[in-house]
Amino acid sequence: MKKKILWLSVLIVVGVVAIVYFMSRKNTQEIIFVTSKAHYGAIAKSVTATGTVQPVDTVSVGAQVSGVVKNIYVDFNSVVKKGQLLAKIDPSIITAQTEQSKANLMTARSNLTFQESTFERQKQLFNLGAISKADYQLAQNQYNSAKASVASASAQLNITTKNLYYTNIYSPIDGVVLNRNVSAGQTIASSFNAPTLFVIAKDLTKMQVRAAVDEADIGGVKAGQKVTFTVDAFPNDTFEGTVEEILLHPSVSANVVTYKTLINVENAEMKLKPGMTASINICTEQDDNALLIPSRSLNFKPDSTLTTKYVVIKEERSFTGTDKSGIKINKSRKDSLNETMQKAYVWIKKGDTLKQKSIMIGLNDDASVKVIKGLSPKDDVIINAITNGGNNNVNNAQKSPFIPQMPGRRSLGGSRN
Repeated sequence: MKKKILWLSVLIVVGVVAIVYFMSRKNTQEIIFVTSKAHYGAIAKSVTATGTVQPVDTVSVGAQVSGVVKNIYVDFNSVVKKGQLLAKIDPSIITAQTEQSKANLMTARSNLTFQESTFERQKQLFNLGAISKADYQLAQNQYNSAKASVASASAQLNITTKNLYYTNIYSPIDGVVLNRNVSAGQTIASSFNAPTLFVIAKDLTKMQVRAAVDEADIGGVKAGQKVTFTVDAFPNDTFEGTVEEILLHPSVSANVVTYKTLINVENAEMKLKPGMTASINICTEQDDNALLIPSRSLNFKPDSTLTTKYVVIKEERSFTGTDKSGIKINKSRKDSLNETMQKAYVWIKKGDTLKQKSIMIGLNDDASVKVIKGLSPKDDVIINAITNGGNNNVNNAQKSPFIPQMPGRRSLGGSRN
């Protein structure tokens, strides 16, 4: 009986010691805050899209007459000047037609001279009463017909002369030949429409990216906004451009509505080539001198375990001012009045005090958020709070949410609903 009491006493003592030991360990656990100071920096919001690189202006050069292509004087990528001879269609048939038109005109003019003298003679005889009125009117009609025949022959000669000129294909602009669709000896027919012989780009040092912007993003895109993009041919190069215009005609594919957006790009180094696919970022909003805090700080909320060691003060005041958001804004800061603002809450650590502050925020790129009102660069904004069982070697740098926490640490910050 005495042995049982002795063993029971020993077990009780061991249990009490264990409880005291674990309670002391719990009380010695260190709470570590991950914080970040508000700082000034650049932040931007962008819209992504894809598009193709095209010349600013292209001209399709066609043929207005039919015939056999006799000579080709340019090839792909040839640099041409306005008025330069590009190709020649065999003019033999049209030359013969021109000579025939000249002969017809000469015949018509000769007949006109004859009919004119006949009419003048018949007119004199009619005035003397030597011939009937019918004979006079017949002579007059033949004279008028002769004049019409001369006009018709002259017009036909102009047509054949112009067609003869069109057998020479000239460049209408200064540029580069992008495409050649004919070869010497090929027969072309322009009975119904003018066949395209060449495609000429006006100036390849100035290109245009035609981006397809989704209807959900097009509202923030405006003319004059800055654009950056890359192409697969030069993955390490970033090209810059400017939004020129948004075409109102939509494009619908698989129930997805997009709007073609034209972006002007300088191509002085001639790296960009027509048809390249571009991955585009259109900067819709930007501030190069914004007060920034980490976006994750908006989600921090202290739990009940922090109230035992720290003074937790919740924000009870609300901003007052003269603008629609209920907050007075420094109008000297550019873009603050033009961007969408919303109210948010963060927690500031000052010694043993955790204080909640209401702020007005603007741009948010999911990594940083712009603070319009409510913070200063001296404020230490809490991102997270973790416990470390006696380990004083703490890295206070901002941690990625995708990196797992080490065993023994427990987050004391909850998400705000």
